[in-house]
Formats: sequence, structure tokens, C-alpha cells
Amino acid sequence: MIHQEQNGVPYYTFEALGDYEEIVHAIFTRLGGVSGPPFVGLNVGRLVGDDLAAVETNHRLIYRTLGLSSRQVVTARQVHGDCVAIVSADDGGRVVPATDALVTGTGGVNLMLRYADCLPIFLYDPERRAVGLGHAGWRGTAAGVARRMVSMMAECSGSNPSRIIAGLGPAIGPCCYQVGPEVVQMVKPALEDWERALHHLGGNDFSLDLREANRQQLMQTGVRGIEISDMCTACHTDEFFSHRAERGATGRFAAVMGIRESR
Repeated sequence: MIHQEQNGVPYYTFEALGDYEEIVHAIFTRLGGVSGPPFVGLNVGRLVGDDLAAVETNHRLIYRTLGLSSRQVVTARQVHGDCVAIVSADDGGRVVPATDALVTGTGGVNLMLRYADCLPIFLYDPERRAVGLGHAGWRGTAAGVARRMVSMMAECSGSNPSRIIAGLGPAIGPCCYQVGPEVVQMVKPALEDWERALHHLGGNDFSLDLREANRQQLMQTGVRGIEISDMCTACHTDEFFSHRAERGATGRFAAVMGIRESR
């Protein structure tokens, strides 16, 4: 991934998407915002207990950094599920209820979701100019949200999975993500090679690799070009919010994906 900074706000972009000037994409960190402890500083979570005025200021900082207005952004109330919504210009400024992934083929529409250990999934079809942004924790992974995103991009824009470029962003890594038998039981059926994503630690304990699990699901749909970040959010709470490492007392960092408006 490529580290960038604009107006004192750092963010990351994917190398694989860097040559496509027609899209906007960024993964922000917790740095560069105005929120106070324990949400220091670029928190975009409105439901975590942070001062709402600070949260709105943080949103404006992100929009200014990317040259966007709030009316050009669609977001969602995330619920750790597999619902994928197709959105258009009519949805600008809207919060889509009970949804964990958004897709669009409309220029000038930018998708934004929030994270604190769950996996950001970026999809771009340069032939059809369609994008998708998803949020996958263990529940979303078990439900196959990555596969549904590809399916909805085909429905929305006629995307061929083999032409889709994917990016899997910073998330909690298997080094820090210990799960129990109930999670293993739910995730195993969703994977073709579950032993590559679920590593036995002894007894009833496993570690879960969200990036590997979602890589497998994307590969199953026919997606081949996948860039994977190796940054663990729980290892790097100096840079990212981590629900697990910070025991729930934390904020949410933002990811944005969109198509520039044709001029």
C-alpha cells in the first residue's frame, strides 16, 4: 500500500488501483482528526460515544482531503451481515440501513464505511467503471459478503469477475484474532480451504485470518487481481482503531471508494 498525506491528514491507497485516475479511493487512519480520548483523533463512528461535533469535523476533514462534498458520499449503518446495496446519485448524503457493502456504477458517487478491526474490501471493474466497498468481520465472512459484492457488481453493471481488481485493507491479523469453536463452526463452511484461514492454537482455540478467508471467497467468484495489506490494526493502535486491542473503547477509521464525476 502507498502512504499519502493531504492537508495534514494521512491515508493509504492501493498500488493496484493507483493508475486509475477515474476513481477515488483511500483508507484513513486514526491520525489527523480532532476527537479526544479514547477516540483520538480521526474517528468517524457516530455511535461509539464520541462528541458528535468532533465526529462531524472529522468527516469534513476527510471530504476536504479527497475533494468531496457530503452530498457526494453514501454510507451505511453496518450490522456485520451480508447485505449489499446498489446505490446511485439519488442516494447522495444517505445512510443506508442495515448494510455492510455498497456498490455503484454511477460517476460522482462515493462510498464510505467505518472499521475498527473488520476487513475493508475494495473492488473496481475498470471496464464497466463500477466500484464496491465492503466491511467483513467474522460474521460477514461466514455469510459470504465478498462473494455477494461481486455478484451485485455483475447485477449493477454487468461486471465480469475476472476483470475486477480487489484490495483487502488493514484489519486485525491472525496474530491477534483468537476465536472459539462457535466462530470456527460458522466460518469453515464458507471457505474452500479453511485450514489456510483458521489456524489451530490448541484445545478449542483458533486464530482467524480475515484476509485469507475473503481472498478465497473472491477467488471462488473468479476475481484474480487481489492486493492484500499486511497491516494488523490490533498491532498498530498508534495508527488504527482496534475494537479488540482497545477493549471496545475506541473509534472507527474510514475507507472511501468512488468514481469521479465525468466532466
